[in-house]
Formats: sequence, C-alpha cells, structure tokens
Amino acid sequence: MKIYIDGRYYSKEDAKISVYDHGLLYGDGVFEGIRIYHGTVFRLREHCERLYRSANAILIRIPITIEEMERAVIDTVALNNKKNAYIRLIVTRGVGNLGVNPLTCEKPSIIIIVDDIQLYPEEYYAKGINIITASTRRIASDSLDPRIKSLNYLNNVLAKIEAIQSGCLEAVMLNQNGYISECTGDNISIVTDGTIMTPASHYGALNGITKGAVIALAEKLGIPCRETALTQYDLYTADECFLTGTGAEIMPVVSIDGRLIGNGMPGEITKRLIASFSEEIAAQSG
Repeated sequence: MKIYIDGRYYSKEDAKISVYDHGLLYGDGVFEGIRIYHGTVFRLREHCERLYRSANAILIRIPITIEEMERAVIDTVALNNKKNAYIRLIVTRGVGNLGVNPLTCEKPSIIIIVDDIQLYPEEYYAKGINIITASTRRIASDSLDPRIKSLNYLNNVLAKIEAIQSGCLEAVMLNQNGYISECTGDNISIVTDGTIMTPASHYGALNGITKGAVIALAEKLGIPCRETALTQYDLYTADECFLTGTGAEIMPVVSIDGRLIGNGMPGEITKRLIASFSEEIAAQSG
C-alpha cells in the first residue's frame, strides 16, 4: 500500500504526520470518503468540490487546484491497483505551534489513503439492520454547519458507541430541537405513502453525495422525494427506512428503537433503489 502525503508516496508503515499537525491536535481539517468501483472513482468531482467548500468554510486554503487534487487521487488509486476500494482524502490545517491559533500553521497537508472497507456484512443488505436513537445530540447548525465535513467527529463517535453498546451498528441522531438529523456515518431517509423524505441540511444533516445520487435515481424512477423536518414519530410510523453513505451505499433499516418499520423487511422502494444504484455504478464503470 502506498499513501500520498503532500506530493510524495509512503508505505503504510512509513506514512506519518507531525504530532504538531493541528489536524491531530485539534481535529482542524476536512475530509472526504470516496468509493472506487471496478477501477473507476465514483463521483470524484462532486467529492472534491465538497472538500474545497468545506476547507473554504473553515479558512483552509488548499495548496493545489481542484484539478491537481483529482489527478493526485487518480494517480494514488492507480499506484495501489485497487479496483473496488475506499479512498480517504484528508486536508489538515498543517503543522503549527501548541495552541489553538491556526495562523501558526504555515501550510495545509494533503493525505490520500486507498484501502479496503466494509462497514456492513453483505447479508444485511438483504435483511436490513436495526438501529437506535442516540442520546448524544447532533452539534447545532448555528455552532458548526453540518455541510462542513470536518475532522471533528467526536460527537458522532459517542453516538456510535451508544449504538454498539446497544447491539446495533448504527444510531440516528437528533438535533437540539428534537428533529432527526442523520446517523453517525450515514444519511437517513424514510418512505411514507410512496414518498421519500429525508432531513434537510439545516436540521443537522450532511449534504451526502450518495444521498444526492439516490434522490436523482428516485426522480428518474418517478418516486417523489422531499427534504423536510422529521421526528422520531415519522421514523417509527414509516413504511420503509434506509441509510445512504459512501461506505454503506443504500442500507435498509427494519427496526428503530425496537419498533418494526413496515413489515420488518426491506421495502419495495428501497429494493428498487438498491437495484438502480447498482446499475448506475455498472454504467459509470463500464
């Protein structure tokens, strides 16, 4: 495995950053998770655009152009000869002094990791998963805009611990007003009366690349979609529920907090979306 760090490649054993990097010291940085399907990087431009927007929002000036970043990702994928894998693209504030002041960091650092990933066992896509509602609340949108995909993930980590301790792989998080925001690593959507509904970003949800792809597929299939406010009641009484994310792709949810969703099996619309998503991947990789 070869890992890209600031224009050079290192083996996994030799890939290191400074202990004075503010990405390590303060979680000061941004990242993207991207999939490779059949040797093709999925929606690379969209991921890079979101990365640059996130960086700009927290006043990190990435030292290469977006086109150079895309080339660096593609070259790193080729060097690692991975056909179906995961890319972690990271930009940190860079090396600076001890202390929060970001102005001591002279230059941001860029890291590209290409490796295997499997978040959910394969059989879960056919059977669906159980999730809980975490007591850990999503960081308020007026404190940190959820559209910034930052390295500050402790909020999500604590909710993930709750899920694991409850025997689940994922947990849904509420915002400070009690509305559904997202899960610890995925967006969440429901289907009620044939309409897909998902939380809008101002309720604490990341503008997911996979969620956007699924909404576009649903529209092609003639399935109405809307971003809106959702409560726990909406989840509990939904006909179907599913998660979307780079690692998860489209994961059916069959129970929430012990309440069965629909008939306790992946719903028909969810299954249609999974099939259409697979077809899109095949088409883009073809």
